[in-house]
Amino acid sequence: MFISVLDLFKVGIGPSSSHTMGPMVAANAFLSDVRHFIDENPDTDGYHVRCTLKDSLAYTGVGHATDRAVVLGLHGYLPDTIIDENMDEVIEKTWNSKTIFISDNKEASFFSEDDIIFDTRNSLTQHPNGIVFELLNGSGGLLLSSTFFSIGGGFISTLAEIDDVEAPIAAEPSSAYPYPFDNSEQMLEMAKKNKKTIWEMKLANELENLPEAILNLELDKIWNAMKICVERGLTTEGILPGGLNTKRRARKLHESLQKDKENAGSSDWLCAYAMAVNEENAAGHMVVTAPTNGAAGVVPATLYYYYKHKDATTEQIRQFLLSASAIGGLIKHNSSISGAEVGCQGEVGSASSMAAAGLCAARGGTSEQIENAAEMALEHHIGMTCDPVKGLVQVPCIERNGFGAVKAYTASSLSLRESGEHLISLDQCIAAMKRTGLDMSNKYKETSLGGLAVSFIEC
Repeated sequence: MFISVLDLFKVGIGPSSSHTMGPMVAANAFLSDVRHFIDENPDTDGYHVRCTLKDSLAYTGVGHATDRAVVLGLHGYLPDTIIDENMDEVIEKTWNSKTIFISDNKEASFFSEDDIIFDTRNSLTQHPNGIVFELLNGSGGLLLSSTFFSIGGGFISTLAEIDDVEAPIAAEPSSAYPYPFDNSEQMLEMAKKNKKTIWEMKLANELENLPEAILNLELDKIWNAMKICVERGLTTEGILPGGLNTKRRARKLHESLQKDKENAGSSDWLCAYAMAVNEENAAGHMVVTAPTNGAAGVVPATLYYYYKHKDATTEQIRQFLLSASAIGGLIKHNSSISGAEVGCQGEVGSASSMAAAGLCAARGGTSEQIENAAEMALEHHIGMTCDPVKGLVQVPCIERNGFGAVKAYTASSLSLRESGEHLISLDQCIAAMKRTGLDMSNKYKETSLGGLAVSFIEC
């Protein structure tokens, strides 16, 4: 099993990788399908496009900006190309448009208010994040239908592909790589046998596809994007969009800590950094999926703390990212990072596990200690629901990332003070998370139908 570090960490926009980035990519992919259809059927005219969001996307699509993401994708935008645009201007222009260009010289009618359907009744059995796009003719007849699934981390799968996908990212066969571990037991055995650290094995696998200079450049870009996101969040105030009137708190919290450094502990700083990222995410700004947008604050906060307070070197930062991605790959391959599939244990829990492993590695931990840190962080998120209030990635998501970072730091510190021997393995913990997610009611899996989402009363 091989999932690249550059697939696990990607620069994009908020508020959700599965409900914003994935649908945008899917809409853009549908445009390609349409253009291929037009090339083969040039005489057809009077086009109309319709989009139907299913299940979790339908329940929380407005709060997660899924509708806006679809519109942007149908207008040719992608998560990595829109980050430098003025988002407010682009959204206003595209949202109010009544046509989209489907080829160089052809348009289709499409108006966001009428042509995006939120379908909470007719489920697709393959995955809770389904999207159906349709191309119709002038009389409403169906010309083309394309079904996509947003499977986590900004990745999509087609209807034909979905049954073959074992994890949110379709992994490449492990046989092509020097250290092909599919689980933590194999990972530890290979580390011991070859006298390699986890990050060294991950690096060797990555170098099968990229020269080291290019890989390092890309890792540095990821870290720089994380750093920018933290620092933007720490210097911005205001009210987050969506109607909850959620105040940004990271800036004031950070200023308070800077004025009282003697009494500021690691937990305080970690919460400030994580909340800064997730406030940026909730605002729809640039973030790094790590491994999702809803959990985008945990890894950057933990790494930023190590960089800012412990003078982490460039090499240690790269080792952190490589180690974290090794653990993230195992979780994705053997379970899920989608809140719509397994609840928030798969999002913030996975991120905390990755951050714990990365920090432990950067601090010089053994492979056994790194695996122990990853297991502890994940273990203490088992059963966590995904129940966003009003379908927004704000409450409890923003604070929850702070707590995920605190658990990651704690797990790393505990593991470094012990030998790495422990009762429950990371593999067993990942399996427990998957089983718990399967048993969990859909009310608690990113539908806003249970938990805090229905306990909150608007005044």
